[in-house]
Parts: sequence; structure tokens; C-alpha cells
Amino acid sequence: MSLNEEIEILCADARSASRKLALCSTEKKNAAILKIAEELGKESERIISANALDLAAAERNGVPRAMLDRLRVDEGRISGICDSLRALAVLEDPVGKSETWSRPSGIEITRVRVPLGVVAIIYEARPNVTVDSAALCLKTGNAVVLRGGKEAINTNTALVEVIKKALEDSGMDPHAVELIRSTDRESANILMTMRGYIDVLIPRGGKGLIKNVVENAKVPVIETGAGNCHLYVDEEADIDMALKVTLNAKCSRPSVCNAIETLLVHASIAPKFLPKLAAEMKKYNVELRGCPKSCVLIPDATPATEEDYLTEYNDYILAIKVVDTLSDAIGHINKYSTGHSEAIITENKENGEKFLREVNSAAVYVNASTRFTDGGEFGFGAEIGISTQKLHVRGPMGLFALTTEKYLVRGEGAVR
Repeated sequence: MSLNEEIEILCADARSASRKLALCSTEKKNAAILKIAEELGKESERIISANALDLAAAERNGVPRAMLDRLRVDEGRISGICDSLRALAVLEDPVGKSETWSRPSGIEITRVRVPLGVVAIIYEARPNVTVDSAALCLKTGNAVVLRGGKEAINTNTALVEVIKKALEDSGMDPHAVELIRSTDRESANILMTMRGYIDVLIPRGGKGLIKNVVENAKVPVIETGAGNCHLYVDEEADIDMALKVTLNAKCSRPSVCNAIETLLVHASIAPKFLPKLAAEMKKYNVELRGCPKSCVLIPDATPATEEDYLTEYNDYILAIKVVDTLSDAIGHINKYSTGHSEAIITENKENGEKFLREVNSAAVYVNASTRFTDGGEFGFGAEIGISTQKLHVRGPMGLFALTTEKYLVRGEGAVR
């Protein structure tokens, strides 16, 4: 059997399962999600053992340390995944929510939320995506086809096997969650062409992956993930707050898409702020790449290039630029940002409001870390990705984003 035939059969099975899943009650879906959490907890040693194989291979292949952090699964992370599943189970199900109105013609129209059908995810070394995607799709009555990266294949295989068993134990079709086990690039390319089986494809990963999917997919795509995020320290910022938020936004987990990659600092506060920041960043071994003015204030900084301001590092590297005005900062962000998350630190309310109005990104913050751009932190439970486009959803994609509308029209012989 060819790889194309194998993937087509898998997608057809998912399509069949999606029709059954769309008819499941909220109670049955929630019970299945809780069962998955229970089984993941029971099988944690097996999952961690599989993950150890992936970590060892990644280290041999020279995967950067920040990416190793994305890949790692331990008891704490499994416990966190299970907690997020339990939190998801108690959230309101958007499927079936409706509103009804009548028209002078005599027809009655009901707009109702329904599942998308079959969702495909192409992603890299993030095993938590496997569980989050499966659970969110199940909750919203969608089947899901997963194609993870080669770095996490053993972990993803173990996770999906546990999920499928939980579905069977819950009386649901295990084909509702499918994993493409081939990690050849061709398998991703084939999945992108599965018209008639896949209703929407969501890429999660680096700029190269997302670009490849957007340019080559034959099925609808929601562009997600790339996070060239910025933080601007205003001339009226509280320096202690600015230090705390910058450290969190860069260093708490630099490998994720909501970590900042560029720091902008107003010229009037830079002499006080940047030397203090540099001292704190040294504790985390962060490499600083600065504009000429930044390098004067931080002698250890490397001169930044144009490419630095365009780069999503996913690592302990931070680009810095000193700007003369708030408008300069906003202009820089709107030029270089990928439209993900941006923040301003300021005590000036008008400056904060101007930043909120004029920065054109999915999530814009005043006096808070960009690390909050997350489905869980926004109260959505888990998330299936963070959309950086404007159709059909934007920002963290929770349950509502995995549904669409259907119109039910009733009449008594009405004609037009």
C-alpha cells in the first residue's frame, strides 16, 4: 500500500467517525475526555519512557536546548495535561447553541453552532499539542487527524494509543483521533491535499512549516503560531515592573510562540533600564543583540542586524532597539511583528490606550506579559493554536473556534 493510500484510508476513517461524533451528547463527550485524563495518568510511566527515546534522539541530532524543553514530558507535565482535560470537561459546549427569529415571509430561521467535521493538525515537537488537539476536537464533535514531527514520534504514538483506548472504553469510535505515523515530509504534503476528507488544516510550528502549509495546502488553512512578539518599555514605565515583565516574557519559557523576541525601549528611560535589564538577563545566559544606542548602554551586546528584528528565535536570544517615541515603537511592531502578541509597560493611561488601538496584532497588552496569550489563561480550557490571521478566528483558538454555523429554516409551504 502506498503512503498516499494509507493516509487516504486514515482520513476516510476519521470522516466516518466525525459523523458519529457530531451526534454525541455533551455528557458522552465529557465522559470520554475525563476517561482520557484518567488513562493518561495511569500510563504516565509508559509515556515518559517513550518520551525518553525521543529526547535521546533529539540530543544526538543536536536539537537546541529550548526545543528540547518543548519536547520533554515528565510527571509534572502529564499531571498538568490531565488537569487541563478536567478543566475542559466542565466548560460549556458550544455545539447546539442557537438563536431563532422569524421573517415576514413566514419562515422561521435558527442559527445553530455545529462541528467543523474533520480537523487536521500538522505540528512539530510539542507532545502536549497531541492531547490538547484531540480533546478540543472531541469536545466540539470533530474528528482529528494528527501529523506530528519526527522528534516526538514515540511520545505521540504512546499518547494516541492511550487516547484511542479511552475512546473505546467510552463507547466511542477510536477513529475519531488518528495519527499519521510516517514522519517523512511527503506525509505532510499528502495530508494537505485530502480534499473531501479534511475540513480545515491547522499548522503549528515554526515559520518554515507554516509557510509550507499556507502555500501548498489544497484544503482550507488557519494560519497559526509564528510569534515574533514585542515588548515596549515606555518613557513613563515603572522600571521594576518593566524588569519583572520582560524577564517573564523572555525567560519563563523562551521556546514558545508567546515569548518576546524584541524589546523596544524609549530613549529617555533606556540609560536607567537597559543596564539593569542586562544584569538580570545574564542570570539566564540570554544573548542580547542591540541597535547602536543599545550597545553603548550594554557593552556586552552584539550589534543587531535587520534579520534579528525579523527573527522568531525560540531561544535565549533577545533583540533590543531604542526608540524616540511611542509612535516609533508602534511603527516598528507593525512592520516586523507576525501579528501574535505585543505589550507595553507604562504608567501613562493615554499611551497604553494608544498602544491598544494602533498595534495590529491578535493580542495586545498593557502592563502584562505576552506569555498570557494562551487558551488556558484566557479561560478557554486548552487551545488548538493561536491564529495570527483574521478569518475565521483570531488569537487563542478554543472551543468556539472549532465550530461553524448552520441555518435551520422551517416554514409551512412558504414560497418566494
